[in-house]
Amino acid sequence: MNEAVVLHREAMDMLKQTSRTFFIPINFLEPTLRKTVASAYLCMRAIDEIEDHPSMLAETKRHLLTSISTSLKTTFDPEVYRALIQPYRHILPDVTQRLADWILLCPPEVVGKVKESTGIMAEGMAKWVDQEWKIRTKEDLDDYTYYVAGLVGCMLSDLWKWHDNTETDREKAIAFGRGLQAVNILRNQDEDFERGVRFLPDGWDRDDLFSYAKQNLSMGSDYVKDINNRGITMFCKVPLALANSTLKAMKIGREKISRNEVESIVAELESQH
Repeated sequence: MNEAVVLHREAMDMLKQTSRTFFIPINFLEPTLRKTVASAYLCMRAIDEIEDHPSMLAETKRHLLTSISTSLKTTFDPEVYRALIQPYRHILPDVTQRLADWILLCPPEVVGKVKESTGIMAEGMAKWVDQEWKIRTKEDLDDYTYYVAGLVGCMLSDLWKWHDNTETDREKAIAFGRGLQAVNILRNQDEDFERGVRFLPDGWDRDDLFSYAKQNLSMGSDYVKDINNRGITMFCKVPLALANSTLKAMKIGREKISRNEVESIVAELESQH
């Protein structure tokens, strides 16, 4: 079996391990696009694991994230990256250690876009590590959710354009990512609070965050209306539907939706398309 096939298989396995929710919709994409989106997701997940690391010092996070950002914006060198993370290998997950592999997985004609977006994200994450994730205003929340999720929406829009010239609205793309992130924030509120992080602007309560999530998810639904490719439509609609269902579940005190609910939501969407 050649190296490219092995790498592709390992990437899909890693995707399944790191995000089952993302693994479901990615299978609706045609093979080249699937590989590209998998590469992009894993690159971003690699740096996300640094930002979210429970025991790593803030100064180490900042150092790693800014160094990665610089290297992604110039000529990413796998050897330099290996040397950079070497002192922290014992605490970094495989998805982060293998960043060079995820870049290699991406088709050469679009890898520059994936590296650029991941580099901007790493820079934004380093900024918020510096600020200790202190969210004071709605603008702060918008800025944070832009870097960790809105950028994903922008990058996906670039990938749709590259793939088959699909044009989408940038603001709605950002809202698409933001809405999904807001649901994650709601889900992880207790966990975040324990590590001293509160993603709520001053004067906001949980209901305000619910409204913020709903408003952005609604714009996310509008975003999908511009897309005519069935695979891409399904890829976007599945996480939106799961996020909306999770919001409803949390509103009545449940932590998340069940595996069966996930399967029936996906099946229903498939029957509509």
